[in-house]
Amino acid sequence: MATIERVTVSLPDDLVKRIDRQEKNRSKFVVEAVRRELDRRQRENLRRSLQNPHPESAELASQGLEEWSHGLPDEDAAALVNTSAGKSVRWVAGKGWVEGRK
Repeated sequence: MATIERVTVSLPDDLVKRIDRQEKNRSKFVVEAVRRELDRRQRENLRRSLQNPHPESAELASQGLEEWSHGLPDEDAAALVNTSAGKSVRWVAGKGWVEGRK
């Protein structure tokens, strides 16, 4: 179980009144709201990352899995990468990941 840490947060009185109308336990309400917001921000950051990948990721994607696997040591490549599995995808600026090769 997670340890509990006490924090002090200042909120406008009208907001506190609205919370009290919805939930008797203010702390529970705030915990749920903060978790939901953190999850939303994490999803947004992931979405932004997928829309604007790091240049090295885009370069790797443009190479393709098969080409990348040729750079692996011979004894490890077959065990690590099955190039016939999955679908071919490529990055298209403004569209994101699309199926197929150029």
